[in-house]
Amino acid sequence: MITLKHMLAPLLAVGLLSSTIQVQAEQRTLRVYNWFDYITPQTLTDFQKDSQVKLIYDIFDTNEALEAKLLTGNSGYDVVVPSNVFLAKQIEAGVFQPLDRSKLPNWQHLDPALMKLIEANDPGNKYAVPYMYGTVLIGFNPAKVKAALGDNAPVDSWDLIFKEENLAKLKQCGVAVLDSPSEVLPLALKYLGLDPNSNKAEDYKKAEALLLKIRPYITYFHSSKYMADIANGDICVAVGYSGSFSQAANRAQEANNGVVVDMRLPKEGAPIWFDMLAIPKNAANAEDAHVFINYLLRPEVIAPISDFVGYPNPNKDATEKVSAAIRNNPNLYPTAEAMQTLYTLKPLARDAERARTRAWTRIKSGT
Repeated sequence: MITLKHMLAPLLAVGLLSSTIQVQAEQRTLRVYNWFDYITPQTLTDFQKDSQVKLIYDIFDTNEALEAKLLTGNSGYDVVVPSNVFLAKQIEAGVFQPLDRSKLPNWQHLDPALMKLIEANDPGNKYAVPYMYGTVLIGFNPAKVKAALGDNAPVDSWDLIFKEENLAKLKQCGVAVLDSPSEVLPLALKYLGLDPNSNKAEDYKKAEALLLKIRPYITYFHSSKYMADIANGDICVAVGYSGSFSQAANRAQEANNGVVVDMRLPKEGAPIWFDMLAIPKNAANAEDAHVFINYLLRPEVIAPISDFVGYPNPNKDATEKVSAAIRNNPNLYPTAEAMQTLYTLKPLARDAERARTRAWTRIKSGT
């Protein structure tokens, strides 16, 4: 005899299976925290289709903002993108879990020479994979800079920024500087002939004095706003990230607004940095974090991202797939000669970091 129990059993089984599938689908959610405007929307769409993983994708615009979340011990993210200097401090603080190389078969595409450089911040390349790299340099509007300073404006030198007489004239068309003490103060130190990684409090006093002299002529400090403003012609000079000016130039061209955005890697040199993909120790979904990182290591995936963001990537098998306009631009892909002038930044001793933070507070307030 068929009872109600027998009739309901298949339905219950189907219901349980459906619930299990739904729970599994809900569990396959990946939370990513990356820099502002640092990936193509298509990459995110394609990854979700390819992996069937739902992405929650949030953005930040300074290393300090990311670090504040990581040091709480519960960032809420599965993949984060710190720069190499901050990565070193965060590894020491124990905020990341080691990568499982067996889940990253596309590791083979990474450039061994660049991986060797990164070992200074991540010994053995144990905790992170490089995503993009670049420099801090000068972006500018050629017409407005020429109007302010004439034909011989030193756009290829940090004199453009740090000489008071230059910035005083550029104030009229707008000057922006990164809101990042860890990247701006080393520029000032190097310009003064000091160690950009100095641990001496008195050196930060000297850098502070230099920046306070030019502070009245700086329109604002921000680490992303300058991209839109220079593309729109609202500012004429910015100290920013190399690829951001490539993006700004593209935006101006697409808008057909008559604005030209150019950039220069100053002859005196600049910091070179790497942005790294890492998995927080308390990540809820480390499995799919590896899937996402391995996906970004595909040459055919990372090359269009370089085209979009204007930064070189560390994937040796992707370089030929990057557009010639980017890979042949010496301000984006530095020449061998320029590489000799670039320097990496290192974590500071605690006292020096405090001195740098205090200096930055005074610089921003102008007091």
